[in-house]
Amino acid sequence: MDENTLVQGRYRLLRRIGRGGMGEVWKAEDEFLGRQVAVKCLMPETAGRRGGASDELVKERFRREARLAAQLQHPGITVVHDFGEWSGILFLVMELLHGEDLGALLNAARGRRLRPVEAIGIGRQIATALAYTHERGVIHRDLKPANLIRTVDGTVKICDFGIARLGTDLGFTARMGGSSFAIGTPFYMSPEQIEGTAVDERSDLYSFGCLLYELLLGHPPFHTGDPLVILLDHRDAPVPPPRAERPEIPEALERLVLDLLAKDPADRPTDARQVLARLDAAAEAAPGARGVLPDWARGIGPVPVSLVRVVPEPPAVAALTRRWRP
Repeated sequence: MDENTLVQGRYRLLRRIGRGGMGEVWKAEDEFLGRQVAVKCLMPETAGRRGGASDELVKERFRREARLAAQLQHPGITVVHDFGEWSGILFLVMELLHGEDLGALLNAARGRRLRPVEAIGIGRQIATALAYTHERGVIHRDLKPANLIRTVDGTVKICDFGIARLGTDLGFTARMGGSSFAIGTPFYMSPEQIEGTAVDERSDLYSFGCLLYELLLGHPPFHTGDPLVILLDHRDAPVPPPRAERPEIPEALERLVLDLLAKDPADRPTDARQVLARLDAAAEAAPGARGVLPDWARGIGPVPVSLVRVVPEPPAVAALTRRWRP
């Protein structure tokens, strides 16, 4: 892809703003509507060479996931405007965000960690968006700082719903110890993702717990050693209590983080609405927490019945970890 390329006769690529294993992200001009957008380009033709699903299967799943993502209309979720295929490239057109991801925010913070009041405010925005998506049966599966953007007005938006699942279809795998497993983000993967068992919304809550931990302490709960060691720690090792490293963290907030990071999904909070209520309770010990929230993140209303879409994980991750089971 090059600058000035016209995608689908409509989207003029202006500048590449991101690149990853699955493709590129471009700042672009929508020449029909005269607005700037972000265009994420995926390359399904690589699937065969990487051992992924067939091109047609990838395209069908891409269309399904893109339609699902486009139906999500919430202030805390990046808007998907359009999607399609052009010259063998699958593309998503999204709102162009102006801000920084949470990784950059942490890097700019003193000690690479936030005050508890700030972590609660950001966490509540994320949990509000997760409550919305989970109640519609949509699981993210790859929550991490790079997929969370804080815009210039302080709003935190979750990016890339539906994209993480396509990584397996495109054949993006890694090899460790002679076994292949789907690429995820080891710092934020839930034990059930690592085991290769079915995941539901509580897997996202585990990843959210890893994010909260990092916002408070400047690093994820497990962050030393090679990726395999980190994966095994998520599955087997106890989580170091946050207050042991930072005593000023409110006890209620520490308890929430540790509950989110429970190995067994049944021991975690049941849904994101429950997490929101507990963040509010923790805010009582961190005065001013609500002052860092946008208006839409306040007053979420009654708790509806949650609709959970259970998604089977690829078995390869489980095969990898079973080799190391004591």
